[in-house]
Amino acid sequence: MKERDDSGGGRRRRGKALSKRDLAMRVSGILTQYTQQQVLEVLQTALGCIADALVSGRHVEFRDFGVLEVVIRKARIGRNPNRPEHAVTIPARRVVKFKAGKLLKGRLSSEARKAGNAR
Repeated sequence: MKERDDSGGGRRRRGKALSKRDLAMRVSGILTQYTQQQVLEVLQTALGCIADALVSGRHVEFRDFGVLEVVIRKARIGRNPNRPEHAVTIPARRVVKFKAGKLLKGRLSSEARKAGNAR
C-alpha cells in the first residue's frame, strides 16, 4: 500500500485509517446483540462527551490506554520555505495532546520488536 502524509506535521501514516464506521462494524461484529447503527450512535455520543470535556478544559483518561488533554501551544514565528525572508506570526492556540498509557505502550513496543525481527 502506498504511504500517505495526511497529518500536515510531516509524520508518515501507513495504510488505511480506522474510521468511525469501521469501528462500529467491528464492535457490532463482536457484540452481535447491537446493530451497526446502535453502535454508531453510542460512539458518536461518547465522542461528543469527550469533545465537551476537552473544550471545558478537563482531561480525558482511559486507564492503561491513554490520556487526552488540552495544552496551549505558544505563539511563534514561522517562515514560508519558498519565501524565507517573510516571517509570519503564528498565534498561540489550544491543541489536544495524547499520551499513551502503559498497556498501549507495551503493545506498541512488542509489535515494533516483531516487525524488527521480521526483517
